[in-house]
Amino acid sequence: MTARLADIAAQAGVSEATVSRVLNGKPGVAAATRESVLAALDVLGYERPVKLRRRSEGLVGLIIPELENPIFPAFAQVIAQGLTRQGYTPVLATQTPGGSTEDELTEMLVDRGVAGIIFVSGLHADTTADTGRYERLHGRGVPFVLVGGFSEGVRAPFVSPDDRAAMRLAVTHLVSLGHERIGLALGPERFVPVQRKIEGFTRSMREHFGDRFDAARLIQHSLYTLEGGQAAASALLERDCTAVVCASDMMALGAIRAARQRGLAVPGDVSVIGFDDSPLIAFTDPPLTTIRQPVTAMGQAAVRALLEEIGGTPAPHSEFVFLPELVVRGSTASRRRPGPAASAEGTRPGREDPTAG
Repeated sequence: MTARLADIAAQAGVSEATVSRVLNGKPGVAAATRESVLAALDVLGYERPVKLRRRSEGLVGLIIPELENPIFPAFAQVIAQGLTRQGYTPVLATQTPGGSTEDELTEMLVDRGVAGIIFVSGLHADTTADTGRYERLHGRGVPFVLVGGFSEGVRAPFVSPDDRAAMRLAVTHLVSLGHERIGLALGPERFVPVQRKIEGFTRSMREHFGDRFDAARLIQHSLYTLEGGQAAASALLERDCTAVVCASDMMALGAIRAARQRGLAVPGDVSVIGFDDSPLIAFTDPPLTTIRQPVTAMGQAAVRALLEEIGGTPAPHSEFVFLPELVVRGSTASRRRPGPAASAEGTRPGREDPTAG
């Protein structure tokens, strides 16, 4: 093995340590140096290790977190269509509870020699996750693009919706309808999109209500599921919110369920806004007002960025941010003002205070 390393190192004009790093898929080796070592293997007649053989130009991996939330199949469809039009075959890998992890799916795709990988809402969006996994993937020469979430420490193109702008759109719409006690229901705080939504929501609410805005009472974390939205909205309705902004359409459907279980009408008593504009969400009862992610534009951008990476002319390793759109339907309406009797009983003040408990 020592003789072999020495031969390869001499042929490539690098150290044996560098050859060892390349053969073992370790990071920290320049792309040009890595190519020199691989070329030396070919010249000397050595067989490349399986994980270093030339990647199939026809396969591209696509890893998404789940299929139950319709926004992820929507992304998968756009990305798959974009890859197919460019002559690539998408390989869809989906995480499932108790199933393969993102790391296991990544390893499977790399072993199959994919030309690159697109991650949608992966561990890169989790601020508590180790981003070293992406650096190691980069070190193995596998191009990749990340959709949703952003990490300064990962050298790759990112594609994201503008979550802060989305919250401004939602709050401005509800304030124009007379709502003041506006709640925000969203997922665990460790995720980058959640943190950005909180920033946008908080800034917008303070612009409208100043110090009267009480983030501790009007922001509720839960899970990105229908049940999670129901639980979060129930807590916010207990605090007299007349409107709830949700971080996903699935959560918004849960919020509508929570309102109805309390005998409240949507939008008569409570307005609800979702996020994503998932397929078929316009046909719910009532049709859901939501923030539309520009899925088509984002998916196409992810494909373009990956193909540039594969082609050797990488896109800037920065974040491409896309503006969302407010789609007004039937789940939001003007706030119902309390009658004289209700005001006399103190059920609601004539002008609701966002800090009132």
